[in-house]
Amino acid sequence: MSSQFASRIRKLSLKMVHKARASHIGSALSIADIVAVLYNKILNIYPNDHKNKNRDRFILSKGHACVSIYSALAIKGFINESELESYGQDFSLLMNHISHKVPGVEFSTGSLGHGLGFGVGKAMAAKITDQKWLTYVLMSDGELGEGSNWEAFLFAAHHKLDNIIAIIDYNKLQSFTSIEKTLNIEPLSEKMIAFGWEVREIDGHDVIEIEKSLQNIPWVKNKPSVLIAHTIKGKGVTFMENNVDWHYKSPNSTQLEQAIIEIEGKK
Repeated sequence: MSSQFASRIRKLSLKMVHKARASHIGSALSIADIVAVLYNKILNIYPNDHKNKNRDRFILSKGHACVSIYSALAIKGFINESELESYGQDFSLLMNHISHKVPGVEFSTGSLGHGLGFGVGKAMAAKITDQKWLTYVLMSDGELGEGSNWEAFLFAAHHKLDNIIAIIDYNKLQSFTSIEKTLNIEPLSEKMIAFGWEVREIDGHDVIEIEKSLQNIPWVKNKPSVLIAHTIKGKGVTFMENNVDWHYKSPNSTQLEQAIIEIEGKK
């Protein structure tokens, strides 16, 4: 089940960030349910042949949330789970921002605002060569302040790229404070519609709703699709939820233990 998959992602992500004394656990927990549905139910991927030409292309634009993807790749068998222990260490392939050197990762990201443009290029290439695979781009809400994204939104609609879906992790927090206080992006849905995209808004932690929304792409022929997923930063760990501090902090041993207990549903 995708909910169990998401719980495993959360536990593995927490352990990686704790061991590496790294950051961005809030961002990783925010997307865990979306990632679980993608890797468990939606993406056409091949763990034993990760370069298969017929695979769907998945791009994590918010590359700082990489532990969520590394966890999913380990669960699916792209890499050994034991390799996760090397995350963030010198000479490890599992860098602190997602790296294409890891089997199953299409594109290295870190500087925000690059993933959508790359994904749109992939979708355009697929159209030109009459390939049937799809491109999925998981983005942060904070990076919508980058002009490169809006160029990509325009380009995709202009070229009628109905083989791409953008998923916006709308957790409402950015860096030191809220999206609203940093650079307000509302009305987001209306903006996407004005830019020529087909839009759906969902609860980004409801795995059933996520799965239903990601089926039957394209939703509308000749239009790119965008899923606005309303999420909670740090979801699954009460002391991390909606707390911007966990964009930077690493859990200590006591906090890790408490977080794992919460995720496993123990009292």
